[in-house]
Amino acid sequence: MAIPAFLSREMNNWRVAGKQRLLLVVALGLLTISVLFFLPVSNLSSVSNQEQQQKELDVTSAPEQEQQKTSTIEPIEAPLASFEPDDPVRACFVILVRNRELDGIASTIRQIEERFNKKFQYPYIFLNDDDFTEDFKDTTSSLTTADTRYGKLDNQMWGYPSFINQSLAADNRAEMAKSGVPYAESESYRHMCRFQSGFFFRHPLLDEFDYYWRLEPDVDYHCDLSYDVFKFMRNNGKKYGFNIAFREFGATVPSLWQTVKDFERDRPEVVKHWPVREDSLWRFVTDDNGESYNLCHFWTNFEIASLDLWRSNDYLKFFNYLDQTGGFFYERWGDAPVHSIAASMMLRKEEFHFFNDIGYRHTAYTHCPVEPEFRSKCSCNPDDNFDYNPGLSCYSIFKKALEES
Repeated sequence: MAIPAFLSREMNNWRVAGKQRLLLVVALGLLTISVLFFLPVSNLSSVSNQEQQQKELDVTSAPEQEQQKTSTIEPIEAPLASFEPDDPVRACFVILVRNRELDGIASTIRQIEERFNKKFQYPYIFLNDDDFTEDFKDTTSSLTTADTRYGKLDNQMWGYPSFINQSLAADNRAEMAKSGVPYAESESYRHMCRFQSGFFFRHPLLDEFDYYWRLEPDVDYHCDLSYDVFKFMRNNGKKYGFNIAFREFGATVPSLWQTVKDFERDRPEVVKHWPVREDSLWRFVTDDNGESYNLCHFWTNFEIASLDLWRSNDYLKFFNYLDQTGGFFYERWGDAPVHSIAASMMLRKEEFHFFNDIGYRHTAYTHCPVEPEFRSKCSCNPDDNFDYNPGLSCYSIFKKALEES
């Protein structure tokens, strides 16, 4: 039977519409699959990033002691600030001195100006546990065209901390005097050693500086310097400079080395920041693999160094640990062995510098460069050079420690 024409037309329309609907269904299906496939991946990535950010936030905000327990990652040091070799250096002379020592420090300043600072104009920072007199200020400021500044120490920097038994300290001083220990009965000498060990670099007058040169009254500087020692230190990555290495009087530091060993035992989270012993100057201060202190130290009455060394958290923790034992007062710990032991353990060998070209005398001991090229620059007698004095000088031990691997 023939299909009416109108039905044939409708059936054709349905077939076309059906194909269109089928294509629409297929397109919707592909779109759905695409959405289902890609959207979770994107969401997963986002969730993963959020979880990672949260983990980093948790680590950052965790208590310090918990980080020490769980983290094995060594801290990354901040990169050194970039500089050009001729950029100015933020440096100064630091002088702890009393009013009555005016003549002695005036002599030192005249020599420093003539030998070095008239060319470089670094400021002088004068510190005292008392107020400086106007005469002191007028006289010292007249000796230089560089800036001079004057500061007074507070009770925290110069005085007995609350944890010191002053009666015990007095008894110990009396016992040391019976044994003929130098400065055995002096309280001010002990305050000075503690101040130079742990506080001079915290004085507000030093806040703006990065390097310092320590000066003393009644010393001699024998050699002309044509270069900027502070730029030399900065440009060559040096942190500590000296020119006399001495042996300490053993009776002044009987428990110092054991306290250092106790610190290493009790504060491993600090010690792990230090260079390995082969890379440090550790062998300068011990001859028997750390069993005892050999009494070697850099004579700190001459010292050119980076303030960042003493301002570091590692050194502050080290000093505070030593300070709490009372050794500066119950014994007579000097800033020279404290600085020297700390620097020898915390710095790498290449961060030290021996200033051979700076001729220097303090009390009976002189460093005088012996090489012929210094005769026209220096006024000292090479025969007076202390560097190889048997039994007293530690310069040979420094050289050996520097060369050993």
